[in-house]
Amino acid sequence: MASRPKVTQQKRARERARQERQQEKVRRREEAKVRRANTPGHAGDEDPDIAGIIPGPQPSPWGDEEEENERT
Repeated sequence: MASRPKVTQQKRARERARQERQQEKVRRREEAKVRRANTPGHAGDEDPDIAGIIPGPQPSPWGDEEEENERT
């Protein structure tokens, strides 16, 4: 019967370690949520890659319209 308490103690230690890991994960997730909420630039729902783009035809980045206006 001497081995039984050892197995029970090991099982309790494993369960305690598992619970501590779970608590650590929850704490890290909450910190990440706060960090993301406080990060500037991510407060809105707007994608920073397309911020400021107006739907519809866009002006040419190469200035093609200026050349057409000069020809006429």
